[in-house]
This record gives sequence, structure tokens and C-alpha cells, in this order.
Amino acid sequence: MSEPRMSAETLRVLGAMLEDPLAWHYGLGLSEEAKISSGTIYPILARLEKADWLESRWEENGPAESEGRPKRRLYRLTGEGERRAMTELEEIARVARRVKSKRARRGRPEEGIARP
Repeated sequence: MSEPRMSAETLRVLGAMLEDPLAWHYGLGLSEEAKISSGTIYPILARLEKADWLESRWEENGPAESEGRPKRRLYRLTGEGERRAMTELEEIARVARRVKSKRARRGRPEEGIARP
């Protein structure tokens, strides 16, 4: 099992999934929620699944048939994935607080900080 690369996009996907960690999510929905392109979401999901942070399955019969669309691949955090995602996001938050604190001590305004 390899460790997934923690890009800003990967962190946004994990953040979106952590909003409802027991739910099954589909790629396009996650792409929209995390504000990343559909071409970026699927490699991220594949890496997270390979690292056992996610499990996946095909959508069962139902909405796809009535809506006339193909079945969706659904993804959900594993227990380990949820724990690791929380750890990664908490670490990023700690770093951001440390940087913000250092900037404040130097008297530098926050308006230079890019927001996603």
C-alpha cells in the first residue's frame, strides 16, 4: 500500500468526503464540491483507493435507469481513510495557524493569503 500524494486538490476531495464520511460519493459530485476538474478527480480517487483510504462500488439499479444515464462509480472513505484524512487536514490547519501567527507577529496583513 502506497501513501497518496497530498496535493491541495487531494485535500479538498478529502475535506468534501469528510463532510459526510459514511456516505457514498460519485466522482462528478466530488469534483463540483471540491472545485476541481473532472479530469483531476478520477486520478485522485484512484490513488486514494489504491492506498486503501477509499472503497468503491458501482451504483445499484435505480436512478440511473429512470434518469437515462450510465451507472456511477461510488466512493466512500474507509475507517482508516477517514482517520488519515482527518490527520492530514488537521496538520494543514496547524501549519496555516503557525504561518498566520508568524505573519501577525511581523505585522504583516492577511490580505496577501490566497483563499481556495
